[in-house]
Amino acid sequence: MSLQTLDLEVTGMSCAACAARLEKVLNRQTGLEAAVNFASSRAVITGAEGAPDLSAIEKLVEKTGFGLAHGEVTLSISGMSCAACSARVEKILNRLPGVTASVNLATEQALVQIINGAADEAVLVRAIEKAGFSAEPVQEQAPSRKDGSEQRRAVIDLAITALFCLPFLIGMIGMAVGRHDLVPLWLQGICASVVQIYSARHFYRSAWHALRTGAANMNVLVCLGTSIAYGFSLIVTIFDIDLPVYFEASAFVILLVSVGRLLEARARHRAAAGLEALLTLKPETANRVEGDRIIVCPVASLRLGDVFLLRPGEAVPVDGEVIDGETQINESMLTGEANPVLRRSGDTIYAGTLNTTGILRARATSLGADTALARIVALVSRAQGSKAPIQRLADRVSAVFVPTIIVIALLTFFIGWAVTGSMSWSLVSAISVLVIACPCSLGLATPTALMVGTGKAASVGILFRNAEALERACRLTVLAFDKTGTITLGEPCVHDIFPSAEMTAEALLALAAALEVNSEHPLGRAIVAEAKARGLDRPLNFERFRAVPGKGIEAWLADDRYLIGTKDYLVSEEVVGASEIVPENATTQAFVARNGSCLGVITLTDRIRPEAGAIMGWLHESNIRSVMLTGDSQIMAETIAREVGIDQISASLRPEGKVAAIEALRGPGQVIGMTGDGINDAPALAAADISIAIGSGSAAALETADLVLMSADLRAIQDALSLSRATVRKIKQNLGFAFGYNLAAIPLAACGFLSPAIAGGAMALSSVSVVTNSLLLNRWRSQRMPARSSRGI
Repeated sequence: MSLQTLDLEVTGMSCAACAARLEKVLNRQTGLEAAVNFASSRAVITGAEGAPDLSAIEKLVEKTGFGLAHGEVTLSISGMSCAACSARVEKILNRLPGVTASVNLATEQALVQIINGAADEAVLVRAIEKAGFSAEPVQEQAPSRKDGSEQRRAVIDLAITALFCLPFLIGMIGMAVGRHDLVPLWLQGICASVVQIYSARHFYRSAWHALRTGAANMNVLVCLGTSIAYGFSLIVTIFDIDLPVYFEASAFVILLVSVGRLLEARARHRAAAGLEALLTLKPETANRVEGDRIIVCPVASLRLGDVFLLRPGEAVPVDGEVIDGETQINESMLTGEANPVLRRSGDTIYAGTLNTTGILRARATSLGADTALARIVALVSRAQGSKAPIQRLADRVSAVFVPTIIVIALLTFFIGWAVTGSMSWSLVSAISVLVIACPCSLGLATPTALMVGTGKAASVGILFRNAEALERACRLTVLAFDKTGTITLGEPCVHDIFPSAEMTAEALLALAAALEVNSEHPLGRAIVAEAKARGLDRPLNFERFRAVPGKGIEAWLADDRYLIGTKDYLVSEEVVGASEIVPENATTQAFVARNGSCLGVITLTDRIRPEAGAIMGWLHESNIRSVMLTGDSQIMAETIAREVGIDQISASLRPEGKVAAIEALRGPGQVIGMTGDGINDAPALAAADISIAIGSGSAAALETADLVLMSADLRAIQDALSLSRATVRKIKQNLGFAFGYNLAAIPLAACGFLSPAIAGGAMALSSVSVVTNSLLLNRWRSQRMPARSSRGI
C-alpha cells in the first residue's frame, strides 16, 4: 500500500528520548520515513510503496509504549432507506485508513472514531457523498430533527401520488360490480406514468447511486418490481397485445411504500423524542446580574464566574454554585427523583433543573458542553448510536439480503413459467417477491428499541454508556456493592452514649463536641451535629490541639489533658478503663479520656438506606446474588448484611482486595456487576463485567462507568435492570418479527398467493410495525416516580 504523508498526534511521550526511540522504531520499517517531535507530540510519517498500512503503524506505536490520539465525529446522513444502505455507508467509512464507524439507520447518524491526522470531517463527508448520500457534521449530540419543509414536501408528494392512484381504485370498484372498462387503458397508462416518473423519483435516485457503487438496497427492489410491472403494461398497451396489464400494481406499490416511509419516519421521530426532550430543558435566556441591574441575555453569552438570578418557575441556565438564597429545586430530569431538593448557599445547581419556590443568586461554574446536562446528552446520544451485540446477525443478513432476493425473484419467474406455462403469472409472482422483501425491518429492529429504551432511561436518571452495556445488564447474575455511601447513606450519626460513673451522657457529649468542633472528620462532624441538635454545643477554651491521623485528637484545658479517639489510641496512651466501659459491638467507637482516665464512649453508626432491604429482596427474587465488599470490620459487615438481607460479604478489604473479590466471583455463565460511587471504587468497577456508578453525575463516572445512576436511591438499580430487560425483550421481539415476516412472506409471494399491491402494503407496514412495537417501551414506569409526575428528559 502506498501511504501519503500523515501528521499524527502521539500520546504517552514524556521526554525527547521517547520521541527519538519512536522515530528510530518507525524508520526501521520498510518504506517508512518518520520524524517525531516531542514538543508538538506529533509524528510526520511518509510511506513509499510496500510500507505498512496505518493499522500496522498504530500497532507498532502501541508496541513501543505510546499511542495515537483518536477523535470522535458524529455525522448526520440523509438518503438511507434500509439496512442495506446503512451497512454500505458503514463499509465505505471503515475502508478509510484510521477510521472506525458505526452507522445507525434509526437515528440516521454515523458515529465515527478517527485517528487524529489520518482523516477529517471533510474526508468522511466526501466518501459518503460519493456513495450517493448526503452527510454533514452534527454540532450538538442529539438526534437530527427533520426540517418541517421536508415533511411538508413528503406529504404533498404523497397526496399527488394518491390523486393519480384514484382512477385505479375506481377501476377496482368497477371490476367488483362487473364493469371492467370503467377506466380506459390510456388513462391508466397516463396515471401510472406520473406515479412512476414523478412519485418514484426518490426511489430511482437512491437505487441508481447504490448500483453505481456496486451495491443494492431496498429501493433497488422497489424500482425493479414496479418498473417491470409498469414497463410490461406499457408495452401491452402501446402494441395492443392481448395480455393483462398491471398499471395498478406498480402505482399502488409506490403509494403504499411511500405511505409506509412517511409513517416510519414519524414513528422514528417519536422514538427519538426521549433524547430530543433534553434539548428543550435548558432555557434560551438567563438573568445576568450586573451590579444593581438584572440583564436578560442569551444563555450562550454567559461566561464563567458570571452571577445570575433564578426566580421561581425558571429553569437553571447553566451549572452554578449558589451564593445567596434558598429554594427547592426539581432535579427529576437528572436524578429521576420526583421530590424537589433543598439548595442553599454553597450547593451546586445544574442546567435544566427547575426552580420551584425561592429566589437564588448563583455563580456560573460550567458552560456549554461542560454542563452536566450537555454531558448527559452526549452520553445518551453515543449510546443510541452504538450497536448491541444482538444486532450482529441482522447486520450479516442485511449485507446479502437484496442480492439474495433478486436471485429468488429470478428463480420464481423462470421456474414458475416452466411449471405453469404462464409468463404472466410468473411475472406477477416475481414482482411480488421483489416488493414484499423488507430489509428495513431488520435494520430498524434493534436501533429503534435502543432509542426508546435509552431515552426512557435518561428520563429517570439512568444513563447507559453504550448498547452493549444495556444488553449485558439484563444478564447480571451477581451484583456487588460497596458499603459506605452505597448501601449506607455515608453520613455517620451518634448511635449511643456510654458515660463513666463520674459523667452524665449530656456532659460527655458536650465535651466530645468541644474537642471535635474544628474537626473535618465525618465522625467528628457527626458528634458536633448531635450536640447541636440537643443544645449541648458549649465552647470550651481548649489549647494545644493536636490531631493524630487515623487515631484521634489531643487537647489541653488548663492543666488537664484530654483525648478523644479510637480504643487502640487510648490504650496506647495508657488510659485506664478504655477496654472496660463498653463491649465490642458493630458500631464505630469514640473514646473520651481526661488525665489518663476514660470518661466514656460515644458509639456511631452509618445509617442504612431505607430502601436497601427491599432492593436486596428484589435481587434475590430475580436470581441475582448480592455481595457486599467493604473495608470495615467483619462484625460490622455481618450486622449490615443481616439487616438488609445481603447474600455474601467480604470485609476488611483494601481497594486491591475488592478487585480480587470481584475476580473470585467469576465462574461459568457468571456476569458480575459492581456498584459504587464511580470514583473511590474505580479499580473494582473496572474489574467488573458491568460497572454501576450510583448517585454520580461527575465527568469521571460518565466517562468510565457502564451504567450511571444519577440518583443515590438504590431503587434506581431495579429501574435500570428492569428497563434493560424490557428493552432487550423488545429487541428480540422485533428481530423475531422481522426475520419471521421475511421468511413467511417471500415464499407466499413466490407461490403466487400475494398480489404486488398487497405485497407492497405488507412491506410498508412491516417497518412501521417494528418501530411501533419499540414505542411500546414508553409504557415502562419507574419504581421511584409516580406515573404522571415525571418531568423527565
